Amino acid sequence: MKVCVLGSGSGGNSTYIETENYKILVDIGKNRKYIVDKLAEIGINASDIDYIFISHLHDDHISALKTFIKKYKPTIVISQAMLTELTDLHDYEHILIYEDEVILNNLQVRCLHSSHDATDSRNFVFESGSHSVVYVTDTGYVNHKNFKYLMNKEIYLFESNHDIEKLQHGPYPDWLKKRVLSDYGHLSNNACSVYLSKLIGNNTKKIYLMHLSEKNNTEELALNEIHQVFKTYNIPFNDIKCAKPDSVSEVIIC
Repeated sequence: MKVCVLGSGSGGNSTYIETENYKILVDIGKNRKYIVDKLAEIGINASDIDYIFISHLHDDHISALKTFIKKYKPTIVISQAMLTELTDLHDYEHILIYEDEVILNNLQVRCLHSSHDATDSRNFVFESGSHSVVYVTDTGYVNHKNFKYLMNKEIYLFESNHDIEKLQHGPYPDWLKKRVLSDYGHLSNNACSVYLSKLIGNNTKKIYLMHLSEKNNTEELALNEIHQVFKTYNIPFNDIKCAKPDSVSEVIIC
């Protein structure tokens, strides 16, 4: 498998995943030109995208969807509840509805309910052969019943949205601070770090911290927190990076 974060942050989110048989986008929350250009940077033609998995319907995860599918015609993989809300797509021919999982030849995708203030929001676990990628963003917490699907995977793309103190003393109005901190908001640096300390294992090769808030977080704060938590739990894992809001990550090969 190959994995590349095309961009992750409050201004838009999209991740490229490639398997032996498929080229996939997880979310498409930038404009079409951005997506096309960033795919080209890693040697991928936008017309070769087979599937777009939609995690939820907030604009920073779907803003380029309509214009992209108008030109390139990939299959949209989405829940029925989300599709019902996206009325403009009801006549689109290339739709695959997911429930708990999607199986495409040798690719299995577990579609896990997340906790976010959006219709039927989901996180994903992609597995092809012995390779695996976890995609967890935009959730106020991770349900323990899902740990069995998330443990000891190769690549973790995991939300580390905010530093709690920076958020509490930052520019957001009180209602928005409460929303971010709620069970239907976003994972803090500390929550992300503690979850990952329980989930990663001997198979884990790399962690990318995702969806960092530009106003309520910094890469330094996010990385310091996870390294401190891992040190506390005696976890000797250091291959951790932060996804950028407007540039591609390395292409991870697993």
